Amino acid sequence: MIRVILGDKGSGKTKRLIDLTNEALKSEHGNIIFIDDDKRYMYDLRHEIRFVDASEYPVAYKCTASEFLAFVCGMLSADFDLSLISVDAFKKLVKTPLTDIEMEKFFENLEKISNAHHCSFVLSISVPEDEVPEFIRKYNV
Repeated sequence: MIRVILGDKGSGKTKRLIDLTNEALKSEHGNIIFIDDDKRYMYDLRHEIRFVDASEYPVAYKCTASEFLAFVCGMLSADFDLSLISVDAFKKLVKTPLTDIEMEKFFENLEKISNAHHCSFVLSISVPEDEVPEFIRKYNV
């Protein structure tokens, strides 16, 4: 399952994402990862959640949608117990425009991976709902 939190900068997306991720500890039976573009929210997460600062990994910071998908696939291949991956600041991490065909393929592949590996994804994207294509809007929470 894929969920997307949309909204303008400063609209509370990160707080919602952190709360959702912390709350998931009660229902998820696997490991949880939180990916962000820096360490600023590391201490807002429960200690059981693996925090990943993507800026420490060149392939995952200011990359294309395909490169970011490869980064996520690497995590899934290394940990078969992953059940949730939360991604904050998706638009800062992935430089592919949201309207690009590569982004549409990213979401198609992410859905396939989610189903195949029983891992959910939650992405926060700093964009108003009416400015994203339908293939992203359908995942809006």
